[in-house]
Amino acid sequence: MKTFLFLLLISAAAYSSGTKEIIPDHRLLYKVIDGDSLYLHVFMPQLSKKPTAAIVFFFGGGWTGGSPVQFYQQSKYFASRGILAISAEYRTENRFGVSPFECVEDAKSAIRYVRQHSSQLNIDPDKIVASGGSAGGHLAICTAIINGLENPNEDLSISSQPNAVVGYNPVFDTTEKGYGHKKVAERKTEVSPCHQVKKNMPPMLNFHGTKDSTVPYENAERFTRLMQEAGNKCELVAFEGEDHGFFNGDYFIKGAGDKNYNLCMYDTDVFLKKLGFLKGKPTLVRNLKM
Repeated sequence: MKTFLFLLLISAAAYSSGTKEIIPDHRLLYKVIDGDSLYLHVFMPQLSKKPTAAIVFFFGGGWTGGSPVQFYQQSKYFASRGILAISAEYRTENRFGVSPFECVEDAKSAIRYVRQHSSQLNIDPDKIVASGGSAGGHLAICTAIINGLENPNEDLSISSQPNAVVGYNPVFDTTEKGYGHKKVAERKTEVSPCHQVKKNMPPMLNFHGTKDSTVPYENAERFTRLMQEAGNKCELVAFEGEDHGFFNGDYFIKGAGDKNYNLCMYDTDVFLKKLGFLKGKPTLVRNLKM
């Protein structure tokens, strides 16, 4: 996605430079399709006798590239807060030659897998959060609101819809008024969140920069309004003057700093606590001066 996509692709190779490396506890195979294997990068919470909530992150990169490493820092934080955290792989255009529609299918497969294996993962199947940034934020929203695009070889009696969604500058509109219409062509409204809003959607929290040059801020405002008009709970947190990709921490994009990362994590933490998915107070500081 313009400059941010370039930064995303080059930063994945340098994410740990000068920083202690973050390593997932496990990698779980969740899908094999056309001979390709897709994994969940799992960060385990502290041992808990009771099932915990789970949050599944999807990386950004215009459905073209990207890496699960983008959400390692966020995953480590939420695991430290006592819930299962996952950064998921999915097929992308550069690596697998797919379109955004297959990306949505994979995201749905990931949510279904986590719910289907809730006992083994020691999670509550009714407390699964889909999250992500940019194109990954789009996928998180699509798991909640898009009908269809399911893998027919999976147990479709198990829902692929999450119980909550958190998006960091997601793609809200895939028509000419938003981002990605050339990638979806004549199917431009099929996976466009603004065009698929309906009643009884999971609660959502989205973060967006007011100066986003990739996904217009108007898209975020419009989606929020449409969701609320349909009777859904949908919150929008504006980051004044910020462009696309502001939410990334210093771990993934060296030199970005952690000010905006901390703000996003703090507000996400509070949102999940209100839903009953977390307990206690955030363990990082919501400090505008950091």
